[in-house]
Amino acid sequence: MRRKIFFIPIILSVTALACSTIKPSVTQNIKEEQVKTENTLSDLDTVSTEIAVSEPESETDTLAFLKLNNVDVRYDLDDNINTNFSSNLDSLLHLWYIKNTDSHYSTEKPNTNITLNDSIYIDRLKQIPSLIDLSYNKIVKNYIKLYSEKRRSQVEYMMGLSEYYFPIFEEILDKEGLPQELKYLPIIESALNPKALSRAGASGLWQFMYGTGRMYKLNINSFVDERRDPVKSSYAAVKYLKDMYKVYGNWHLVIAAYNCGPGNVNKAIRRSGGKRNYWDIYYRLPRETRGYVPAFIAAIYTFNYHKEHNLYPKKSNFPIACDTLMINETLHFDQVSKVINIPKEQLRDLNPQYRADILPGGKAYSLKLPLKLTSKFIDMQDSIFAYKKDYYFSQKDKVVNPRDRYQKFAHVTPKNKAKVYYKVKPGDAVGLIASWFHIRTSDLRYWNNIRRNLIKVGQKLVVYVPKSKADYYQSFNSMSYAQKQATLGKKVSPTSTAVAATNTPEKTDGSYVYYTVRRGDNFWTIAKKFPGVSNYDIMKLNNINDARSLKVGQKLRIKRKS
Repeated sequence: MRRKIFFIPIILSVTALACSTIKPSVTQNIKEEQVKTENTLSDLDTVSTEIAVSEPESETDTLAFLKLNNVDVRYDLDDNINTNFSSNLDSLLHLWYIKNTDSHYSTEKPNTNITLNDSIYIDRLKQIPSLIDLSYNKIVKNYIKLYSEKRRSQVEYMMGLSEYYFPIFEEILDKEGLPQELKYLPIIESALNPKALSRAGASGLWQFMYGTGRMYKLNINSFVDERRDPVKSSYAAVKYLKDMYKVYGNWHLVIAAYNCGPGNVNKAIRRSGGKRNYWDIYYRLPRETRGYVPAFIAAIYTFNYHKEHNLYPKKSNFPIACDTLMINETLHFDQVSKVINIPKEQLRDLNPQYRADILPGGKAYSLKLPLKLTSKFIDMQDSIFAYKKDYYFSQKDKVVNPRDRYQKFAHVTPKNKAKVYYKVKPGDAVGLIASWFHIRTSDLRYWNNIRRNLIKVGQKLVVYVPKSKADYYQSFNSMSYAQKQATLGKKVSPTSTAVAATNTPEKTDGSYVYYTVRRGDNFWTIAKKFPGVSNYDIMKLNNINDARSLKVGQKLRIKRKS
């Protein structure tokens, strides 16, 4: 028992000695790691911190933003790539100019299983002259691998399209004084697809919602959607980015606000205790927005170091050299395509803002064409506008004034018939004219849009007659009433009209023919006594609104003396 009693203290004393020797080493390691972390963070200060600490005595360098920036490295951040973002890249393959791509490099797949150290990515990001902080962490690394390994084909397509779109973006960004790196935003937004449409309704290269597009003066109607216009939507996007930068003063927050709206960014800032660093509010942002800035940084990296990853632009048939014409008249893409021999699909891709393949006219609308076809369009523009104009823009589809009594009426032209015009004369009626031309009264009314058989002296009526008798019927304009009746085998007594004229009408001095109202008269019976005059004409000439106000002995103006 004594041996056992003495043996236990010995074991305990040895254990205590071992513990006392281990604890100092662990504590020492933790302190060393803390020192290393502090030193690392001090070496990786952001550009904004350096500017704030810099002494004001030195002169301001206007090209300071081109100097190499330290990279904000964070190893504590990690997240998976949004599956929606990865799948949206595939929609780019449906465009015409990608289906007609010319591959100018070897079809052999390069080895993409290249493992790069984080230090290489960090050094490369440092070498990119950027006014926007290019941070690095596991999330950014995941998106770099997405572009450089998993979506290589789409990236090469976008690199080919960037040769057309980036000069447009760069010119507008330079004009408005914004960082050139913002030209990579449409890659994240739409994969450079001008017809991209999100589930929420955002449209175009810059993915404008309807309300935001109208707020920034983009025209959106049944024919035109300027959210799809590469130039006008770029100007609107630049204005929006400038407005957001006035609010946040931080490009990472501006880019996040562009995607999810300033309201969601403000909520994330408030929930994180007022922190205004993007990575500090990362997990407070909506899930679909979290990867937006990392994807943006990854796109900048991939486009700047594509050769290091064996990525090369795929050349497409999309024309690089284009010119813009301003069109004031209504124009259909088919008219342009048929006359100057340009594929209709190419017109659509060069002018994605036109929803129905129609330039509506009424004001100047832009039409972009390949440079080599611009002069051809100018030389043949009369033929282009005239090509099947009645087919594409029928007159009956035009908006007419409902108060226009003699508006143009579009009717179906009878086949194998000649069109002649007949001028209405005093005494003519719809039934008489139809009988002279051997046509039905219903046809005469249809061809001339006549209602209630009302015609007016001097009115020109369209009549369709056999082609062999067109000259004969045209001569009716020079015939008298008796001659026209004679073509029907009817004779007109010369005295009958004279007697009727002397018994009923009464003339007074002046420039009008007058009639004295008798018992039993009304406007209809009076008008029948004067050929070519209707009851409405008599009421209008005498300023009478109520037909029942006629009195016996009243003198009425009938018409002017001839």
